Amino acid sequence: MLPDDDLQAVQKLNESYHRVTSELSKIIVGQHNVIEELLVAMFACGHCLLVGVPGLAKTLMIRTLADALSLSFSRIQFTPDLMPSDITGTEVIQEDKHSGVREFKFLRGPVFANVILADEINRTPPKTQAALLEAMQEHQVTVGGKRHQLAEPFFVLATQNPIEQEGTYPLPEAQLDRFMFNIFVDYPEEEEEYEIVKRTTAEPLVRISATLTAEEILGLQQIVRKVPVAEHVARYALKFTRLTRREKGEVPDFVRDYVSWGAGPRASQYLVLAAKARAVLHGRYFVSSEDIRAVAAPVLRHRIITNFNAEAEGIKPDDIVRRLIEIIPVADEPPDAARLPEVFKAAGVR
Repeated sequence: MLPDDDLQAVQKLNESYHRVTSELSKIIVGQHNVIEELLVAMFACGHCLLVGVPGLAKTLMIRTLADALSLSFSRIQFTPDLMPSDITGTEVIQEDKHSGVREFKFLRGPVFANVILADEINRTPPKTQAALLEAMQEHQVTVGGKRHQLAEPFFVLATQNPIEQEGTYPLPEAQLDRFMFNIFVDYPEEEEEYEIVKRTTAEPLVRISATLTAEEILGLQQIVRKVPVAEHVARYALKFTRLTRREKGEVPDFVRDYVSWGAGPRASQYLVLAAKARAVLHGRYFVSSEDIRAVAAPVLRHRIITNFNAEAEGIKPDDIVRRLIEIIPVADEPPDAARLPEVFKAAGVR
């Protein structure tokens, strides 16, 4: 049950969602699903991997989102010669002019910001990727045996080109699993591309207004975690994860045929958290099975490892998720109003 103050905060989050998307639409044309998935992940305290060909405004979208949320922003261009200290920072020797005493001083790297754009993250070797892994999981970096806490909220939004693979290093599975969403950025529709051409070939006059502060975002993230989830919805989410594990229990034939490794428990956690955030962004005080289905593909597509048979037949992880949506029974929706807490009834939930 959510207190009245939290219910008001849910409404505020819904209003903030519309304000942020309105600000982003001043710069970004289309890509509504991508923007929604970005905001869902951010309010659920998750990181995102954006996969798409060059020129689809991935970098611009992330920078504009940071501006619209009044957050500090750092862009890190990942290259083969990038070192861990180029991300986390390094210790340098400084001498006190008066006493002559020399001591180490830590100079912070670009990872000390609220929003980190890891541009072309797969172009740096595993040693450097490992430096980012600690920041993503622990929200800290360790340099010279000392821990340094990162700014909160903290999000890593990484981009990756799915076409060009020369000079790239595949991301370790442990690092991929730290990304809540793998977001596919597709080509724009014809009318959207026409609008892009009009906007980008004229003098830019648009200015982005900040809508939320870091403190407000942290408060709204706590609200997301308080949103209740019915048992049948939580078990519905679990089925998506458990049915991808070919060696565990009864799984569909297409999973046995096309999947090498399935999703781990973190996928189940992210399915529920992302569904909570999506429900709140849409102004609802409960999670539905539709919320689970909406976030299933971005949560699972980078956690399902397909085999040679799938590659030979052109079967992608998204196809596996789509088939799971078709075969997993949907729980009765919406929940019975008679079983809703009184505070939900007072709020007009049906």
